[in-house]
Amino acid sequence: MTQAEVDTRPTVLGLKVGDLVEVRSADEILATLDERGELENLPFMPEMLAFCGQRLTVKKVAHKLCDTIGGSGMRRMTNAVHLTGSRCDGSAHGGCQTACSLYWKEQWLRRVDPASPTSTPSSSPEVRCNLPILEINSRKEPGPEGEVRYSCQATELLRAAPTCLPFRDLGQYVQDVTSGNVGVLAVLRAFGIGLFNRMQNVSKKVLPQRLWFRDGLRWRFLKGGVQGRTPTGKLDLQPGEVVRIKPKDDILATLDENLLNRGMGFDEEMSLFCGRTAVVQARVERCIDEKTGRMLTMKSPCIVLENVLCKGVYSVNCPREFVPFWREIWLERV
Repeated sequence: MTQAEVDTRPTVLGLKVGDLVEVRSADEILATLDERGELENLPFMPEMLAFCGQRLTVKKVAHKLCDTIGGSGMRRMTNAVHLTGSRCDGSAHGGCQTACSLYWKEQWLRRVDPASPTSTPSSSPEVRCNLPILEINSRKEPGPEGEVRYSCQATELLRAAPTCLPFRDLGQYVQDVTSGNVGVLAVLRAFGIGLFNRMQNVSKKVLPQRLWFRDGLRWRFLKGGVQGRTPTGKLDLQPGEVVRIKPKDDILATLDENLLNRGMGFDEEMSLFCGRTAVVQARVERCIDEKTGRMLTMKSPCIVLENVLCKGVYSVNCPREFVPFWREIWLERV
């Protein structure tokens, strides 16, 4: 099917947070995809096939997203949602452990009545023959030295969401509330923080440094100062262990001026969890670089904590819910 033919299909379900949906069969979903295995430039990935026929609730309406590839700010997405319990397991992408929340186009879903019987997933022989195309399209052209490069929803988000969403676009804040993503107070807080950060940026451009408020830093006022190589620590944490995230000042003491520790970033969203306890969910050793599609292997594994997700407080209520990676030096056993 060509993209022009896809664009003529009905698209809008008007889904909101909490709505119950059923993921369509592989036959129905593949019928919406173009020759690249995409709908509106958003890939349908092999990892998503396991959800066909399942009933899930809408966790967030994905009407916008933050650009973590080019740093252009917020981008506009259409007709897409995140579903509860649907994250990428990386099985078709070299075992990537980023665990991104999957994007689901509304064309791939149907509304269902909770009392109605569940569909039985099935696929025709023709569809089974076409499924390998999803695997083929999960790879990019090899790199200069022949290394494997991957293509996934995260690497292609700038194509799937090509339009920048200005901070001053008030419609996004209305949709944040009407979709059920967040409440009015959360919108007001995010708008206030965003406005403050923009004022700080302007002040650094037009005022002498002695007049900058709190050194012109963004809200939460994170500032690292390690010169040279940043320190490291090893706890050999294992899944199931309970840890406490260190205080903010202790973590800042391990960061350089770019808020990096050995290349791993610490940001305002992560600082919200400082001082809290959490359970270790996994040790992360592999993740795909969104910019290049290359698989990165970490010299020092990072830690993922259960139920510790980016809330989007400092990124205008972005609904992506990233899974933060934690250096072991930022944690301590309880």
